[in-house]
Amino acid sequence: MESVEDIFESSLNLEETHFNEGYKEGYQHGLATGKEEARQVGLKTGFEVGEELGFYRGCVDVWNAAIRVDPSRFSTRIQKSVKEMGGLIEKYPLSEPEDESVEEIMGSLRLKFRVIRAG
Repeated sequence: MESVEDIFESSLNLEETHFNEGYKEGYQHGLATGKEEARQVGLKTGFEVGEELGFYRGCVDVWNAAIRVDPSRFSTRIQKSVKEMGGLIEKYPLSEPEDESVEEIMGSLRLKFRVIRAG
């Protein structure tokens, strides 16, 4: 009679068994999907940061060339800001994206750019 009880017991546990299997499969699928989504977001963000840094580098190079040709074209304050902006670009930790200073540097670059553009 014990074998009949075993059969019924497995039937009673069927819902819990399926729930646990579904949870495990869903969890594994979520891990794989989450990693891929995180990779895509990281690539997009990295590209955007690189694009912005490249834009600022190009602006600094053009401004420095203009300053070399005609130093009187820009005020000393603007020339100083251009030099500081170049230093910030060089200081940006490209190989360490999790460095805590990246947001501070980007904020400073954006501010310097606005100052130069307004001058």
